[in-house]
Amino acid sequence: MHTRRPAWPGLAVLMLPTFIVAMDTTALLLALPRLGTDLGATAVEQLWISDSYGFMVAGTVVAMGTLGDRIGRRRLLLAGAAAFAALSVAAAFTTDPGSLIAVRALLGIAGATLAPATLGLIIEMFPDPRKRGKAVALWAACQFTGGALGPVVAGILLQHFWWGAVFLAAVPAMAVLLAAGPVLLPASRGDRTAALGLPDVALSLAAVLLTVHGIKQAAVHGTTADTPRQFLVPALALAAGAVLGGIFARRQLRARTPLLDLRLLRDRPSAAVLAALVGAGIALAGTGLLVTQYLQNVHGRTPAATALLFAPVGLGVAAGTLAAPALARRMPPATAIAGGLALSAAGGLLLAATGTARGTADLLLIVTAATVLALGTGPLFALGTGLVVGSVPPERAGSAAAVSETGNYIGGSLGFALLGTLAAAIYRERTDGSSESPAAAAAASRDLPADEAARLLNAAHDACTAGMRATGLVCAAVLAALAVLVTAAMRPASDRAQAGRPPENEPPATRRPAPDGAAGR
Repeated sequence: MHTRRPAWPGLAVLMLPTFIVAMDTTALLLALPRLGTDLGATAVEQLWISDSYGFMVAGTVVAMGTLGDRIGRRRLLLAGAAAFAALSVAAAFTTDPGSLIAVRALLGIAGATLAPATLGLIIEMFPDPRKRGKAVALWAACQFTGGALGPVVAGILLQHFWWGAVFLAAVPAMAVLLAAGPVLLPASRGDRTAALGLPDVALSLAAVLLTVHGIKQAAVHGTTADTPRQFLVPALALAAGAVLGGIFARRQLRARTPLLDLRLLRDRPSAAVLAALVGAGIALAGTGLLVTQYLQNVHGRTPAATALLFAPVGLGVAAGTLAAPALARRMPPATAIAGGLALSAAGGLLLAATGTARGTADLLLIVTAATVLALGTGPLFALGTGLVVGSVPPERAGSAAAVSETGNYIGGSLGFALLGTLAAAIYRERTDGSSESPAAAAAASRDLPADEAARLLNAAHDACTAGMRATGLVCAAVLAALAVLVTAAMRPASDRAQAGRPPENEPPATRRPAPDGAAGR
């Protein structure tokens, strides 16, 4: 028995770490050039500095969700916040690439403690389905707005401070959480019998790291390998990741108290939502990476100007997630989610029209396209997350939230890798290997006669534009396919939610409250 705490002030406190953890995933997109120069980091080291954080979050978030269920979510949240603040300070003052990669990896582990703990606490704090739906929507808005605004915050800080300020931005938020958390957040425990399963933690982490490492190595060496080693390293990493992932899945299906409850995938709505979260993460992360590069390399915008131009994307995510509860009161969740994904697909098609106009018209087109794509993902993030968490008993909410978070972060990592690889391959093909990147073309042009420099830069810009168009088409196809998948998989569940009564023979585990009280009104 514990004293009931005020829920809405507690939610405000929980939104702080949610925003910061998401922001740290994307904040380095604009800081990498300056950071790489100051630390003398190679291209591969910059790749690891950027992605080691996301890899470790994706690889450990499931274990941290289970740990929170076992030892108490508030306890885990506060310990993670303290570690995150200390490691952020360490990252800001590192002096070599290797140290920064290591600190970023540890930051990822600390960040993995925060996301499932916050969502698990929200489920505890808001037993009423209507209020819970609003709270989850606000949480989702904060999380995905943080990811979208990471480059914006970084760009503004880089205009006035050194690159370490990007890391120090997390410290005040964590200090507020540590001060207010013990007062405003409940200290109750979840499932004390939840098994942490350290071998399974190691298997899941190794599978994620090897898989994404293989993808990243393929991105570094391009679609063709010059040596057998450049082909074998990513191939072996991908094969090893698949084998370990298969072993992990088999162990989870046989375990009485699994680390990752794969039974969620037997529930069609939950499986569709998880697939959509991965796909939407790919589209958003890849778009963010390429749009920020396009604005700087083709339109010549400074990091600060790029940050401001990218701000509507973050506002689009926020608007979409905040509008989701209102949509859920007027239509089935499947319709809201699928309609949003269809809107995002339209944003992808707009991206494919990049470069057909010039100057301000092209600038407005790409910002509008990215914003529309982000806006449409809002209902998925707000309503879909609630469906996944609602598919398990409350005492296992932390581990279910971790499954959802794993989909988000794996999607983001794959977005950087897959769409970045596609754009890089198109760039190399269009420029015939005359330069490795638009930045390299700009550097080389300074030593060339005016006519040759102009041709080199025009070729680089055209190649970068071609990569953006291809990315838009891929995103449109993926998001449209996800809209169809969600419609097919979730329609029966949505109809039952509208009726307000599940069939008598429906298993209790699949009886979930409709987001924002959509059922039983």
